Amino acid sequence: QVQLVESGGGLVQAGGSRRLSCAASGRTFSSNAMGWFRQAPGKEREFVAAISWSGGSTYYADSVKGRFTISRDNAKNTVYLQMNSLKPEDTAVYYCAAQSAYYTRNDYYTRGALYDYWGQGTQVTVSS
Repeated sequence: QVQLVESGGGLVQAGGSRRLSCAASGRTFSSNAMGWFRQAPGKEREFVAAISWSGGSTYYADSVKGRFTISRDNAKNTVYLQMNSLKPEDTAVYYCAAQSAYYTRNDYYTRGALYDYWGQGTQVTVSS
């Protein structure tokens, strides 16, 4: 059974930092892209960041570019999201996701519908 388990969420003050982790089990994702999405109350889920299978390519939503960094450790089957300069509008449940297919088109990495495995989510709350 494939599982993605996020950790690292919590309450942080505006301007602060937080590091999310997502550990995968049940299969290896070393050949697949992984990503982070978030959903704020009353809003639709949105793309945050994605990373290619090798970690050589990363993609970010404009709203987090320059503040968030996605990385991965394939030996640990884990993906990370370092969040700096957090803002109240970053408050959301953050979800880790993994693709089971191998895509070569970069825009496929930002599409939630093309991710097959999802974690249960971790809450990040940024206070002003």
